[in-house]
Amino acid sequence: MSDSEQSSVGSSAIQMVDEDESPINSSINTTPLVDIMLVLLIIFLITIPVAIGNIDVTLPEERNVVVIPKVENVNLSVSSDGSIYWNLTQVSEAQLASRLAVEARVVPQPEVHIRGDLMTEYWHVGRVVELCQRSGIMKIGFITKAPPRGLVEQ
Repeated sequence: MSDSEQSSVGSSAIQMVDEDESPINSSINTTPLVDIMLVLLIIFLITIPVAIGNIDVTLPEERNVVVIPKVENVNLSVSSDGSIYWNLTQVSEAQLASRLAVEARVVPQPEVHIRGDLMTEYWHVGRVVELCQRSGIMKIGFITKAPPRGLVEQ
């Protein structure tokens, strides 16, 4: 082969570069890291709502109705220590259950209004509600303090 043929063949071949001649690349390629993070983000955004899983229920809306006191209504109060009062008289759970059973048979059935002290643990009030339900009382209401003026939504 002639020199001209060798030079054309040699120019298309891969040339090896000595390590001493190549510049050092000290930067990190972050593109694959960003790609992986975006994929993980998308996976988490898709799987979290499925993992939580809620059942669709229609929640009740609050409404404040002014209660007009009636003589036939049963007024129960639960103090902060869990004591139960029928009007102004303290009653035990057994007494309350028997009195409520009598009231449940009255026609028309009276409403039961429960006032729970702010510091009362919820289960004390829940116990009274359970006794009302077991006795057959159909209307149970909770008496609360009216919100300050100006905070009522319209």
